[in-house]
Amino acid sequence: MSDAKRFLCEAIELARENVRKGGRPFGAVLVKEGKVIATGVNEILETGDPTTHAELQAIRVASKVLGSPRLDGCAIYASGHPCPMCLSAMHLTGIREVAFAYSNDEGERYGLSTAKIYAEMAKPLAEQSLKAAHMPVRIEGEDPYEMWQALPKG
Repeated sequence: MSDAKRFLCEAIELARENVRKGGRPFGAVLVKEGKVIATGVNEILETGDPTTHAELQAIRVASKVLGSPRLDGCAIYASGHPCPMCLSAMHLTGIREVAFAYSNDEGERYGLSTAKIYAEMAKPLAEQSLKAAHMPVRIEGEDPYEMWQALPKG
């Protein structure tokens, strides 16, 4: 069995166990150099926090384990198609590889597809259902971006 298949099977087992505990059917395994660094399951029902998706939970743990918000060289194996939020987090952290066992098409009949969100986000911002407005407000004093840029980077 290939490593990818083994890690996907582990993600599916995490999803199964999460369902047994009353949770949603999502699990994720975060790997670096062939070794599991972190795992996560969807904890939305348990926590009431809509951001506690399996992939984000694994990213949070891996960042602590590796001591960095950057996860370059890591891969995620997920039971289901990552939603746009999770996929964005992967991009933001430097993850460059993701594999998933169940597609959005397969999840659709169970109400577990995020395809409509992907379609909505593909529209120009002004055409999306979320009202978004750039309002260039500034207050007197130090600019927070300039403050951040002036900090020593280590």
